Amino acid sequence: MQYGFVKTAALTPSIRVADCAYNARQIIEVLRGAAAAGAEIACLPELCITGYTCGDLFFQPVLQQGARDALADVLRDTAGLPLLFVLGLPLTHGGKLYNCAAVCQNGRVLGVVPKTHLPNYNEFYEKRQFTPAPAENGVIDLSGAQVPFGTNLLFQCGTQPALTLAVEICEDLWAPLPPSTRHAMAGATLICNLSASDETIGKAEYRRALVTGQSARLLCGYVYADAGEGESTTDMVFAGHNMVAENGALLAETAPFCGGMALTDIDVERLAGERLKNTSFPAEDSANYEVIPFALPQNVSPLTRIVSSAPFVPADAEQRARRCDAILAMQASGLKKRLEHTHAKTAVVGISGGLDSCLALLVTVRAFSLLERPLSDIVAVTMPCFGTTERTRTNAQRLCEALGVTLQHVDITQTVRSNFADIGQDEARHDVTYENTQARVRTLVLMNLANRLGGLVIGTGDLSELALGWATYNGDHMSMYGVNASVPKTLIRHIVASVADETESSALRQVLRDILDTPVSPELLPAENGKISQQTEEIVGPYTLHDFFLYYAVRWGFSPAKVYYLARQAFAGEYTNAVLLKWLRNFYRRFFSQQFKRSCLPDGPKVGSVTLSPRGDWRMPSDASAALWVAQADALEE
Repeated sequence: MQYGFVKTAALTPSIRVADCAYNARQIIEVLRGAAAAGAEIACLPELCITGYTCGDLFFQPVLQQGARDALADVLRDTAGLPLLFVLGLPLTHGGKLYNCAAVCQNGRVLGVVPKTHLPNYNEFYEKRQFTPAPAENGVIDLSGAQVPFGTNLLFQCGTQPALTLAVEICEDLWAPLPPSTRHAMAGATLICNLSASDETIGKAEYRRALVTGQSARLLCGYVYADAGEGESTTDMVFAGHNMVAENGALLAETAPFCGGMALTDIDVERLAGERLKNTSFPAEDSANYEVIPFALPQNVSPLTRIVSSAPFVPADAEQRARRCDAILAMQASGLKKRLEHTHAKTAVVGISGGLDSCLALLVTVRAFSLLERPLSDIVAVTMPCFGTTERTRTNAQRLCEALGVTLQHVDITQTVRSNFADIGQDEARHDVTYENTQARVRTLVLMNLANRLGGLVIGTGDLSELALGWATYNGDHMSMYGVNASVPKTLIRHIVASVADETESSALRQVLRDILDTPVSPELLPAENGKISQQTEEIVGPYTLHDFFLYYAVRWGFSPAKVYYLARQAFAGEYTNAVLLKWLRNFYRRFFSQQFKRSCLPDGPKVGSVTLSPRGDWRMPSDASAALWVAQADALEE
């Protein structure tokens, strides 16, 4: 267990109906396998010690005692395993029979949770044998030990404060108000569901939706263990459909009828952090609960869950294409509204031949199409100066021609030189003033041209640049509407590629492909032999890394140490630890020092879960100290 990750397993033993001794051996075997795989929490199916499909055999004292004896066998033979597990069995208590989950660790039962909602419709008739859980907690006698018994039990981990476990059983999840809702409001971050859900057409999809949806509503981890091989097939079949979900995302799953174990890592720190800032989630109230402490060994095992190196970009091609189109639609819709509201006669876009301005122009074209206005009303402006290359200048022209927008060329060289003379800047000195003067003159041209034409300047800067402050204050930092403001650089590349894939224009496709192949550069330093000399990622670092850092540092609020830990998982074999640390430290220094640029951003649409708008998701003082974050980053070792 490290950085809040708890390795969790949902597993299904192969059983025999009513053969408790055999089932105990199978349970012990799968628990040993789960422990060997590094599992710290394991969930088994409903009534797995006896089998769910025993019917009226549940009334037989022989089966009832057999279940207790089998539980004792399991406890004895798993006492040395470094995990907490939950399994199902029938138990008598107070003269009634209950469908129960026993929470076990290190040879003893920590608590017993009876099932609340008993299905008694269609193929189910549980009320024939079982009694619903009592309203109040009590104690149950298990081999002479007095064990907490009831639905209001929380199991709290002393070695991982963010881990609090609670239990519900099968139909409980299907009810209008599942017990897990109360459990989460009382502080449970991990819900185990012991289930025996028979398989019918379409049920797997519905079951999956229930599990992921509940984990999203409750901001929790949800472990669902389903009955499978060995249950009676007299009237039903069981598929062993095991799942582990976290906050709406399905992290691990076993396909129905395929067996195996769903094993993954749930990040309980992430869940606790999300609850902390979500004002719709109530403060914890465990007044009616009994809290049972337990501890897990501080083992460190490799992460099982996949950590994507591109968290903003869906790995699935179809999903990625849908997301790209949805973002374009949001950007265009936002711009459409702004153009209508301001009665703008035109939109002015500075076009460089690079990715960001390309996307901004594509968005503007779509917005004008929505308005049913001629694309010739869009004015794209190239502003060559000292660093402009033939490749980018040509691509800018080809792009405008392929889209059918109006293109203007404004060579700003003399204006920049005039400003150099005004302020006493030596043109041979290629410092920050040399670069920023060009950027500000470009913005000056765009603003003045927009005034003359009665239009709006459309911003081209993206989320990644804003995070790093890689923009000239009052230069490309400023516009009248920033359509790319919440789109990260790694995603911009895919949006442009998606347009290239979908367009029927071969001319547009060709120029978009070449723009995608062009190195990212502001082109503010003189070209070398006609080629770009200033490549952004050589200066500030790879955008793939910075977008990764941004996602986890801002969206989830992770510490530099945890971001580094995840980066090592995601970029193993691609970047060395030394390179990761170099750019991680650079990210934190730049992110804090450049907040002043984000504090006065122009308007722009939010399109994803991360945005740095000072009016929206990100409120931060411009003079906040980075000392704590930088110190932790500097202390990290390769």
